[in-house]
Amino acid sequence: MKYPKHATPNASHTNHHDNYQGDIHSPVTAWADTSAAVSNATNLAKLPALFISHGAPTLAIEQSSTTSALARIGQNLPKPRAIVIMSAHWQSAKLEISSNPQPKTWHDFSGFSPELYELQYPVAGQPALAETLAHQLTTRGITCRVNPMRACDHGVWAPLKHLYPQADVPIVQISLPQHYDSMACYQLGAQLARLREEQILVIGSGSITHNLQSLRWQADSIDQTAKEFKRWLLQQLKTDIPTALDWQQYPDYKNIHPSDEHLLPLFFALGAGQRVSVVHQSMAHHSLGMDIYRFD
Repeated sequence: MKYPKHATPNASHTNHHDNYQGDIHSPVTAWADTSAAVSNATNLAKLPALFISHGAPTLAIEQSSTTSALARIGQNLPKPRAIVIMSAHWQSAKLEISSNPQPKTWHDFSGFSPELYELQYPVAGQPALAETLAHQLTTRGITCRVNPMRACDHGVWAPLKHLYPQADVPIVQISLPQHYDSMACYQLGAQLARLREEQILVIGSGSITHNLQSLRWQADSIDQTAKEFKRWLLQQLKTDIPTALDWQQYPDYKNIHPSDEHLLPLFFALGAGQRVSVVHQSMAHHSLGMDIYRFD
């Protein structure tokens, strides 16, 4: 696996990683588990990492080409032992890892139909995995801590409702530190890359385009500015990862991502996988890109 040199950042796009000292060429491995199922895990195919554009919270109750694509992924991949997921909706001062054994379904939004607030996704956490990851990252100089109280935000449960509707794959959620940029997320994903060899699915959940000021509910029109950006970024992911990491060089990028938290989980998934392939592409509500990418 090759890792690019740091892309040259814009003046407003500096790289801060909690005095990162780790070696991204030696990824963190999974937690100790001596069950027979785990002993056979190395005989199974390596799982990909995924980037999922989760769109609006209504994704959880929709039937669309996006939700159909999520369902197919869940049906076609070997069932993971666990999911490690970064959501755009958990921003934190420092890197945190959820160790909540029974995270509640958090309806972290307002103004939607009552049906959405009644929906539950009763997934289990995996505290042992969270503790192991936190310990191993800390020993590599990456400042982090476990959070035993974190609930499950809609960036997690809305897409997982279609990916694994039975809520039968335990999750560990990883926060998005407010000072992380694309390179920091990429390096964190690289640290967790070996989890894929142990039947753990690594996911970044955000949005390939995310300008809510341009959103038009139920519109059939497509924001061409957003469409051109995601076309450009996908090409860089395929051919020039350093340029993809320096995505803020794109003209008028703030018209596509006024803030960066919904795009950064993409680079977390990229760090864990490298080789991109497109699982799904579409637009919703005029400006929300709903793309799903796979990284192997």
